[in-house]
Amino acid sequence: MNAKPFLEAEKTHLAQLLEAIQRCTYYLHATTTRLEWPLEGQTLEFRKKDSVLFEALAAFNERFAKLQDTLGAAMRHASLLLGESTESFLKVLAYYEKAGVVDSIETWQALRTVRNLAAHSYETDYAAIAEHFNTLHEMVASLYQTAGLFIDHCENRLGVCPEHADFEPEFRQIAKVSSPR
Repeated sequence: MNAKPFLEAEKTHLAQLLEAIQRCTYYLHATTTRLEWPLEGQTLEFRKKDSVLFEALAAFNERFAKLQDTLGAAMRHASLLLGESTESFLKVLAYYEKAGVVDSIETWQALRTVRNLAAHSYETDYAAIAEHFNTLHEMVASLYQTAGLFIDHCENRLGVCPEHADFEPEFRQIAKVSSPR
């Protein structure tokens, strides 16, 4: 049995995930720049019927979650290709922390916790809503940096790049990492 086609299929899947990471980063950044930071509870309460504002906030929340989910899936997939343990995501994170891709396991878990709080909370206190979004906004740079370092790691260790370079220049600027090429 020739395993090469299977390996190439797995690398192609990773390349697609890397492109998705770049696309998610691009659109999260676009949404982030449309909002005025920091948010204040009084402003949100005053504008509570402003559908444009709250649609932008919902998009920000969803795009943050989508980037983190896609990055997590890609990290697990790349770990498989690297022959690293994927028994638990904690082991995947430990590998990427050691490789310098993830700042720390605790930072990743904090990102996950904050984004999950919004997904499972139906907050009506506008100060708390503002605090949630401000916290996500403070953490977004860390997520961008991790995405950039991860894509570089995949290129350096596996020779896998995003399938298409459509988002590459903007992604590099947003993630503040230079291309390893």
